[in-house]
Amino acid sequence: MRVVVHPSAADVERAQRRVQRQPAEAQAALGVLERRVTALEPRLHRDGGELGRHPVLRTGECLAHLLELRVRVVDVGLFRCELGMRHTVSLMKLGLNLGYASPGTNPASLVPLVQEAERLGYDSVWAAEAWGTDAVTVLAWMAASTSRIKVGSAIMQIPGRTPANTAMTAATLDLMSGGRFLLGLGTSGPQVVEGWHGEAWGKPLGKTREYVEIVRAALRRDVVEHEGEHYRIPYDGPGATGLGKPLKLMLRPLRADIPIYLAAIGPKNVALAYEIADGWLPIFVDPARFADAFPAPPPGFEIAATANVLVGDDVQALRDSLKPHLALYVGGMGAKGKNFYNALARRYGWEDAAEEIQELYLGGHQREAIAAVPDELVDAVALVGPKERIAERLAAWRETPVTTLIVGSPQPEALQVLAELLL
Repeated sequence: MRVVVHPSAADVERAQRRVQRQPAEAQAALGVLERRVTALEPRLHRDGGELGRHPVLRTGECLAHLLELRVRVVDVGLFRCELGMRHTVSLMKLGLNLGYASPGTNPASLVPLVQEAERLGYDSVWAAEAWGTDAVTVLAWMAASTSRIKVGSAIMQIPGRTPANTAMTAATLDLMSGGRFLLGLGTSGPQVVEGWHGEAWGKPLGKTREYVEIVRAALRRDVVEHEGEHYRIPYDGPGATGLGKPLKLMLRPLRADIPIYLAAIGPKNVALAYEIADGWLPIFVDPARFADAFPAPPPGFEIAATANVLVGDDVQALRDSLKPHLALYVGGMGAKGKNFYNALARRYGWEDAAEEIQELYLGGHQREAIAAVPDELVDAVALVGPKERIAERLAAWRETPVTTLIVGSPQPEALQVLAELLL
C-alpha cells in the first residue's frame, strides 16, 4: 500500500472512509482486518479441567494453535498484497490558488471556479496580493459564496498592515466564515516593501518573528505589550503622546489558534517558518529537487505548495503559455542580486538559464527572456499535458512532504483531473 502520510486526524478518517467504500470484490479482503481477532491461546489450557491438564492433548493443542497463527499471518499478508496492487490511498489535500487579479479583470468572476473546487472536494482556496487587488476582500467574497472550503491568504503582506490590524482581520474573517480562515503571511520583496508600502526592507527575519508573536498574542486576547526591535506596543518612540495604553482584542475569536502559514523561499526563511508557524507556502516547487533545495520539515508540519496546472494535448503550447509567468518572476521580480525566485532557480541547477533570463528581462528584452525559459524548468515546477502525463508527474510530488497541492489554473477541467487523481 502506498500512503502519503499527513498528520491531520480528519484526513486519516476521510482516507479510511474511502477504503471502506471499495468495490464489492474487495470487501472480503477488507474484512480480514475488521473482524474480531479471538484470543490466540490453547483452548484446552484456557478451559482447564482434566482434559486441559493432559500433557499429550495440551501438546497437540499448542501445535494446532501455532498452525492457526501462521494461517492468520498469511491471510493478512495476502490482503495487504492485494490491497497494494489494487488500491492507492493518498492523504495529500488539494487547494485552489486564485492569485491576484490581472489588470482589467474582476476576481468576483472566479466564484464559479471556487464553487466547483468546493464541489469536487478541494480543501482550500487561496488569494494573493501584490500592488493591485488585496487578498482580504477577495477571500471574504469567496467565503460568502461557499459553505465548506477553507479560505487562505497567500499572502497578506506584512509591511501592508500592522500586526494588530492583521489579528483583527484574521479573527473577523474566521468568525464570519465559520472557522474556515487560514492566515498566510509574507514580507514580499524590497521593491514592493519600499516602493509601494513605503517601509524599510530592514531585517525581514526578525520582523516576521515579532509580527507573528504579536498576532498570536492578540488572537489569544492577551493584553498586547511588545518591546522589540521592529515593533513597540504601546508606541513610545519619536512623536509619541504617551497616552497609549495596552489593549486586548474586543472581538471574541472563534479560534484563538488560527493556523498561520509563512511564505518563504530561502533556507533561513523556511527554517523560521518551521519554528514559529503552522505551515509553509512554497512557490515554484521542483519535487525532484525538493530535498536538496529545502531543509526537512518537522513532523506534522503543513506544507501547501502551489503548482500551475494546465490540461491539454499540446504539451509544448501549454509550456509556452506558462513561460511569461516564469520569466517575470525569475527575471523581473526584484533587482539583480535581490531576486529570491532567481536564486531558487539557481539552487535547482539552472544557473545559466536564470542568469540569461534576468539579464534579458532587466535589460528590457522581455520577449527574449520568455524564449530563454527552458522547457525542462516549466516541466519541473508545473503540471501540463493530458491526464496521463500529469498522473506520471504526480509520482514525484507524492515523494515530497507536501501536504496540500494548491492548483493554479483557470481551467475547470484541470480541477477535475487533479481531483480524480488525488482525492
